[in-house]
Amino acid sequence: MTKVHNYSAGPCILPQEVLKKASEAVVNFNDLNLSLLEISHRSKDFVEVMENARSLVKELLGVPEGYQVLFLQGGASLGFLIAAYNFLPTGGKAAYINTGTWSDNAIKEAQRIGEVAEIASSKDKNYSYIPSGFGIPNDAKFLHYTSNNTIFGTQFKKTPISRIPVICDMSSDIFSKKINVADFDLIYAGAQKNMGPAGTTVYIVKESALGKTGNNIPAMLDLQSHIKKDSMFNTPPVYPIYVSMLNLQWLKKNGGVDWIEKVNNQKAALLYSEIDRNPLFKGITAKSDRSNMNATFILTDESLTEEFNKDWAAANINGIKGHRSVGGYRASMYNALPLESVQVLVDVMKEFEKKNG
Repeated sequence: MTKVHNYSAGPCILPQEVLKKASEAVVNFNDLNLSLLEISHRSKDFVEVMENARSLVKELLGVPEGYQVLFLQGGASLGFLIAAYNFLPTGGKAAYINTGTWSDNAIKEAQRIGEVAEIASSKDKNYSYIPSGFGIPNDAKFLHYTSNNTIFGTQFKKTPISRIPVICDMSSDIFSKKINVADFDLIYAGAQKNMGPAGTTVYIVKESALGKTGNNIPAMLDLQSHIKKDSMFNTPPVYPIYVSMLNLQWLKKNGGVDWIEKVNNQKAALLYSEIDRNPLFKGITAKSDRSNMNATFILTDESLTEEFNKDWAAANINGIKGHRSVGGYRASMYNALPLESVQVLVDVMKEFEKKNG
């Protein structure tokens, strides 16, 4: 089979060994002669999957005591509303940092519950940087931000300093680098970037922070409902959780978050060095805020677009066209993308310079 270098922004690339084992489970799971897709989620075999997946999250991220790990549905887009319902009293105020499409959507969902103070934004320069030097209102109940911005290619390098609880949407960089979970009251992340296939979302929540809003929260949006039922308040998305478990096992086996952070730094350094060196390309975000997950760049001469597109396609590179709101190119370098795939793209860029420089 031809090797494809998969830079898809999401759903993400997954390790081949994970895909192989996941495909086998569709036909015959745990030698039951039954598919994973048709066994009861209450069965011993799947309960073990759920417990293993949650345990791996805790182990790989060093989740401290007092936090619960949940695997739910709805993606981060539902997480925007879940975060607000569980932490913002009706009519209360929350502080949000707006760094792009997803944080902007999170703001809109929180406004259904209460007031949002948009304390910082990079909208003035098409979200090409991470804002700093902002103040946090004394009466805000929490601070919310998006750690990595897939569309625009920016990433917070440090957790914002806050005297109030911090909530973070980590959908596109969770498990890619070390974090201190104790800095947050809630972390939520869609699986489909670094963790698994689309269909499940991990929540890491400080249990003592829940139940304080006075809101009449719908049961499916109440994190306490899901904690009481061990992520099985309703039938969970069994396959995405299973594949996420396999992917976390792969990460642990290879050295965990410490290992993958070093690899991700190498990949980003390799590609950004070529973008900065090669006169035919230009990065479109502030260098200090560049994402290790999503490198965004453009051609300095747009008339060469068709030729460059042919070159990278001929090298079996997939998924590097930029988001329609930004244009150009976006190379998404999630955990399972190997360093050699980044080298292939860099080699294409070097050859392109030789022909057109």
